[in-house]
Amino acid sequence: MTKEMLTGNAAAAWGVRLAEVDYIPAYPITPQTEIIETLAKWISDGILDAKFVTVDSEHSMITAAGAASATGVRVFTATSSQGLLYGFEMLYSVAGWRVPLVMVNVSRGLSAPITLEPDHNDILAARDSGFLQIHCETCQEVLDSILMAYRLAEDERVLLPVFVNMDGFHLSFTREPVEIPDLEKARKFLPAYQPKHAFFKASQPMAQGVAVIGGPAYSYFKYQMHLACIKALEVYREISEEFYKNFGRSYNTIEGYMADDAEYIMVMSNSFSTLGKAAVKSARAKGIKAGLLRLRLLRPFPESDIVKAIKGAKVVAVVDQNISIGKGGILHSEIAGAICNQKDKPLMLSFVGGLGGKNISPQEFEFIIHSMVKLADTGEIPAPRLLYTETEWKEMDRLKKTAGKL
Repeated sequence: MTKEMLTGNAAAAWGVRLAEVDYIPAYPITPQTEIIETLAKWISDGILDAKFVTVDSEHSMITAAGAASATGVRVFTATSSQGLLYGFEMLYSVAGWRVPLVMVNVSRGLSAPITLEPDHNDILAARDSGFLQIHCETCQEVLDSILMAYRLAEDERVLLPVFVNMDGFHLSFTREPVEIPDLEKARKFLPAYQPKHAFFKASQPMAQGVAVIGGPAYSYFKYQMHLACIKALEVYREISEEFYKNFGRSYNTIEGYMADDAEYIMVMSNSFSTLGKAAVKSARAKGIKAGLLRLRLLRPFPESDIVKAIKGAKVVAVVDQNISIGKGGILHSEIAGAICNQKDKPLMLSFVGGLGGKNISPQEFEFIIHSMVKLADTGEIPAPRLLYTETEWKEMDRLKKTAGKL
């Protein structure tokens, strides 16, 4: 084992290298390109024994990845933002083929207007496709999650593709200390893929359901995917325990931070959770029993784990780094649905922040925690809020006035 300062993108490339993938179809897009550049160089230098192919679009890329995976080889690819949307049609197809490829998405806000910085509308748009989703906070977690993702996808009880998601720029280009496992140790945890079923094995075909079929058969295949996704919760927990035994790092479906006795819990995901943890620590110093729940596995949705984690809290505030236009925060709705039939459920608040990579300041986190405390005292639930500072509002007002003079 060695330790190096790696960006999130470099950590992803190392995860792929240690997984000893066979085939990498690729198409560049910021902020994901560094991953495939690194892999391409390793292949060119003879360090990684894999086939690297640059295709003409993300649609072709995902199609090639799914087709190769169906033949029984280990496949990796990656994209971001508009690239993910370009290939969106094929997400549903390859998930329906039940192929266990792994795909990194480096989250970036969707246009228009255009931005290069992150929010989560790209990856959450894919939450119903059949891909499993693991969301990362740190560069170390990116590397580790790729190894875990292959174990999860290739398990015969699952056989579904997996997204590993990280925030663009805030994580993809941020260097952090990362432990790189020894190759033999990685091989022990993730042996070479030996599929029992694949297209090329005519004697043991997979149930693909790719023909034009009627409603009853279609329903059957879709529900089989759903059951496999639910089963992935159990399989993931097994893999997580084994990963901890091998590498000493633990990754549950969710992560609680000072949440065991918390009366006020913020729910977040991805790299901005680090900012939320700092706010929780500051609130604790002031005598406020705050905590944070980070969502790591978003598909399958770890409903029972979430319900257990927030049980006993007075107020839960979901901080969504996304927006469903006309509805609000996506994760707020999902968590509200998870607890709606629970007795003595906490009150809930909804905040949308960090869109397009907009920073969530300590003052904004203080406002969230203050709002939770106020709600516990008054019982009056305010409307969902967009986190936006007075300084930012004044700057936008200035820009609007300037634009009016042009």
